[in-house]
Amino acid sequence: MTDAVRPRPTTRPTALAVIRRIPATLSLVALLLVVGVVTTALWSPFDQNPLWDILAYGLPAFDAGRWWTPITGTFLAAKPWIYPIVVAGFWGMAYLEYRRGTRVALAYYAVGQLFAVLAAALGVWLLSMTGWPWAVAQAAMLDVGPSGGAMACIAAAITLFAQPWRVRGWLVLLAFVTVMMVFWGNLDDIEHLLAVLLVLFVDRSLRIQRTTVREQRLVAFIVLVTLGVMEVIVLLVPTDGPFGSSAPVSGSFWDVAIDVAVIALLAHGLRGGRRWAWVLAVVLTALNITAFVTLIVLMNTLGVAAIEDGIDGDVSLTLATSALWVPLLVYLIWVRRAFRAHRGAALGTAPEPTRDEVRELLRRHGGGTLSWMTTWDGLRYARTGAGIVAYARRSGVALALADPLGPEGTRAESVQAFIADAERAGLVPCFFSAGETTRDAVPESWRSLIVADDTIVDLPGLQFTGKAWASIRTSLNRAEREGETFLLTHLRDVSWGVRAQLRTISEGWVGDKGLPEMGFTLGTLAEADDPAVRVAVALAPNGDVDGFLSWLPVYGEAGTVRGWTLDLMRRRDGGFPPVMEYLIGSSAKAFSEEGAEIMSLSGAPLTHEYPADAGVIAGLSGKLAEALEPVYGFRSLHRFKEKFHPRYETMYLLYRDESDLTRIGLALTRAFLPTATLGQLAGAGLELVRGGGSPD
Repeated sequence: MTDAVRPRPTTRPTALAVIRRIPATLSLVALLLVVGVVTTALWSPFDQNPLWDILAYGLPAFDAGRWWTPITGTFLAAKPWIYPIVVAGFWGMAYLEYRRGTRVALAYYAVGQLFAVLAAALGVWLLSMTGWPWAVAQAAMLDVGPSGGAMACIAAAITLFAQPWRVRGWLVLLAFVTVMMVFWGNLDDIEHLLAVLLVLFVDRSLRIQRTTVREQRLVAFIVLVTLGVMEVIVLLVPTDGPFGSSAPVSGSFWDVAIDVAVIALLAHGLRGGRRWAWVLAVVLTALNITAFVTLIVLMNTLGVAAIEDGIDGDVSLTLATSALWVPLLVYLIWVRRAFRAHRGAALGTAPEPTRDEVRELLRRHGGGTLSWMTTWDGLRYARTGAGIVAYARRSGVALALADPLGPEGTRAESVQAFIADAERAGLVPCFFSAGETTRDAVPESWRSLIVADDTIVDLPGLQFTGKAWASIRTSLNRAEREGETFLLTHLRDVSWGVRAQLRTISEGWVGDKGLPEMGFTLGTLAEADDPAVRVAVALAPNGDVDGFLSWLPVYGEAGTVRGWTLDLMRRRDGGFPPVMEYLIGSSAKAFSEEGAEIMSLSGAPLTHEYPADAGVIAGLSGKLAEALEPVYGFRSLHRFKEKFHPRYETMYLLYRDESDLTRIGLALTRAFLPTATLGQLAGAGLELVRGGGSPD
């Protein structure tokens, strides 16, 4: 993936480093403020200053031969309150200069400003010859300000955005300049529109026809929301644009409120790709277009005056806003295939795989250290050709667990098929705790974030010798002296008394936390009670269980078990102190003697150290880790595993872009704590205040 998409390993640049790379932007802002001080425009309205007619640009200035005004007028603002807005508008130039250099930024600014000023003057001059009152009024106007160049730089900055933010940025910018033009249409609004269209024409970076299904839905969403905003503007704000004027609160508040509520509901449905929303949006659009056509017919039949007596506002403005529904109808019909999502629809091809089929596929083709977790309850399965993807459906997110199952050569195809199916269903696709292979298979525009480091101990030739293994040798020797017994067996094969103790220890551990046992990638005794899963038990000389572990199989090809993954870790209060070191060390020896290749101690969730610029999900992860650390002790567990000197394999969260992170964060919370109530989460917060102990 490109650097523009993949998280960069570099640290965030300092403020001084940024300042050094945007000298032109800072110089223009400084010049703007200096001129404001010299002319007193910074604190008094410049449009009332005698210098206004000499320095302001516009058609009257050019008619009078004042051709210097595009330069002099650029560094002024008509009103003092406009200065903060103007200065903030230079963000586009700053970003452009930082990314592409001073020369490019200056070129975009200078050409954009000059084109906007001259083209606007030429346009209103041509239109004024038609007698159009609005054009005649604008032809007599003067203007000042650098906003034409600033808008050109904003448009150019958007062309540098990574997809899909580029298309989104263009849509928002075009919606803004269109609304301003339709409802106000002042000389500066004309300049803004022309500057944006110039960059759009030159750079040709808006390619809606190449967007994904998700982006097609988003375009419809933005357009419909813009039309809803227009209704609110007409109701609340006085307008006086090229198509007429409207007075504030001139229409029915309840009519607009109902319209906006309907539009909001349909827009939300369109963003999710719902078929019902598309059908109703087409009906709503058709009704507005019908009203538009009817209004034209009535105008031709009864006359404009008769129509204006029967409606609120200007007929021309009503026609202009109604006409904007026409392109929306055309677009909805053009991308109709993007709106076929049905709530609750299964992903993948039929028939939906069974858990037994997943187990068989795992045994036949092998998997990773977390693959056995895909056989647990709470997961659904998407058949993707020869492969299967296990996922949880939470909060509108299709949360795939680990890597796809199936033949190794088909896993990339499974990734792509799962993504396509999830998006068609209106779900947010993502992969949690996925490896490098899956990371390489997702689209180039996707982002990745490290969520854990799988801790793997290589077993062939493992010997607990040397200073590095002193603590493990000490625990093994102490266990032998104190008469501890190690059992590596299956949960169903232990005696009833031992099982009762295991249950008591586990229930006591959960009860102390104030939260239910976590799920998703953390199992319980129910998952341990599986013939393929093994348990390691430490028994005291009197028969008490001091602690136990559960080990999940890691399958290679042809049904061979090439390793084991640690899941449950539980200990009895007051029991053998180094019981966990003893159990893991003894298990490693036993697995090594059996010929296993690896032993995974798993990646403790929420323990990875993120860089300062990792983004929203890193902040969510950090806050959740801080809240749950006194309860579950993930970080202390991670430090404990380092005693076994593992190597690390990175596990990733793979997602489309930052706009999905809020929903993914909620989905992960519900996946890990599916039965937790608000009261239990609040109790965990109190435990944090008290400073609860480590879980092991």
